[in-house]
Amino acid sequence: MTTTSTEPSLVLDSVTLVHGDGEETVTALDDVHLTVAAGEFVAVVGPSGSGKSSLLAIAGALVPPTSGNVRISGTDLSGLNRRQLTRLRRDHIGFVFQSGNLVPALTAIDQLRLPLTFGKAGEPRDPAALLAEVGMTHRADRRPHQLSGGERQRVGIARALITRPSLLLVDEPTAALDRQRSQEIVGLLAREAHQHGVATVMVTHDHNVLHHCDRVLEMTDGMLAEHTPDTVASSQPR
Repeated sequence: MTTTSTEPSLVLDSVTLVHGDGEETVTALDDVHLTVAAGEFVAVVGPSGSGKSSLLAIAGALVPPTSGNVRISGTDLSGLNRRQLTRLRRDHIGFVFQSGNLVPALTAIDQLRLPLTFGKAGEPRDPAALLAEVGMTHRADRRPHQLSGGERQRVGIARALITRPSLLLVDEPTAALDRQRSQEIVGLLAREAHQHGVATVMVTHDHNVLHHCDRVLEMTDGMLAEHTPDTVASSQPR
């Protein structure tokens, strides 16, 4: 694998993803183009079934496209074998899941230490310092069942950032949170993206948090376009 540091963190070029065969085919992504630079925070909105989850799967090197090209941190994914893809995800991509997806038996600080046991080229962030950055030092010894939804998301974000990924993929981070906690979590994601140069793509149904984002795109029937709602949420004060 070769990397080019001057390239954007994520490039999807004419990406199409088709499921099924013959008359049963479904086009999940239809000629999608997306470029996300280091430090840019991009939101993707759209109805259920529009292709948002497929977009994250392609961007996360979890599913290969039917056609088109994907590059992550300058690496062309076409032709990479399974081991190379696993290494690329480990070294370059952080995932934040809707529920936090924490390990039930581990404390908050140990959630952050866990990815470091898998090994990674480069210098990871310090777990205690990162936990402090997301405002969770006082809950470092608590397990997931002892944390609120917002606290679990903070730990999940910190865990995703521990290996210094160049790309952060975030799936509906505010789905189970009230409005205040939603603003706090998405504000935290924006701060991490901008301060640490992490290209961040967030899928969300929550239009109340879009003002934190640098760009908002909309998925419709597998196609991606600039988001132009009647009431532009991104025009709210930042």
